[in-house]
Amino acid sequence: MAHRPVGVSSSFPISSGSATTSAPFSVQSDVLRIVAVGSSAHVAIGTNPSATDTDYFIPSNQTATLALTKASNRVVGVVTGTTTIVSVPEGTQVPFGVGDYVTLTGSTYHDFTHQKVLSIDTSSGVNGYFQTRMTVDYNSSGIVTAFNNPDATIITSNKVSVFGVGSGTLYYQQVQLSGQA
Repeated sequence: MAHRPVGVSSSFPISSGSATTSAPFSVQSDVLRIVAVGSSAHVAIGTNPSATDTDYFIPSNQTATLALTKASNRVVGVVTGTTTIVSVPEGTQVPFGVGDYVTLTGSTYHDFTHQKVLSIDTSSGVNGYFQTRMTVDYNSSGIVTAFNNPDATIITSNKVSVFGVGSGTLYYQQVQLSGQA
């Protein structure tokens, strides 16, 4: 089986008997390759995970490939305020659900990282948005510059959490898989 790396590899310490959580990362692939070096570990992946000794187990110095759910869309509009409203192109829909966390990139002033989706506008009829708008728990009220960036993207973001059986290092990398083992 061949792995094609996607994005940047990261690592953080495994602490014996406690949970440690990574910084958020944008989900760019449907597979996360994880290596526990120096200690066995229990791993959880999600929006704000906190691994426990009942989560997925990775033996010391072994690897695992775990599935991710990726979703993204182009951003065509942003309405600033105490929460932020993000619009995707007409004819598409917001590929996220309420409670998902997202990251907006490619916009000079409106970028944000790992913010919670509060609602999806499902209104129809006159001035309806037909699931092309979502409200995100991000206070952008200080931004006065109008949104005007056709290359901005909104993407799912997650974190990795590890509960250590001993002490070591957890390495993780998004990959694409090809071929069979």
